[in-house]
Amino acid sequence: MTTQQSRIKGYRLFPSHNKEEHITTRTVGKIFANTCKNANIKKDAAVHSLRYGFAIHLLEIGVDLRYIQELLGHKSSKTTEIYTHVSNKDLSKVKSPLDNLLNKGDTKA
Repeated sequence: MTTQQSRIKGYRLFPSHNKEEHITTRTVGKIFANTCKNANIKKDAAVHSLRYGFAIHLLEIGVDLRYIQELLGHKSSKTTEIYTHVSNKDLSKVKSPLDNLLNKGDTKA
């Protein structure tokens, strides 16, 4: 769903029995909690965890923060940055430019 689609009158991600209304945030939370329980998920999670996970997964596959900002509907990149964190996995991928120079030197020897 794009930001534009979410603003279309009558478009509901979680429609209620009454098509003119959406289900409440509380109901979504209850459905999510029951689903986690049925799936035997022990870790504390809330519906917002899905949004956070979406942002993190996009970052991990290299999607630019500005695109994530647009997808999440944030006006400020500072708000989107709240969703970011540096994981040890990602840190281990960072290489020094000097490593490339040293490796090139080794192949010539």
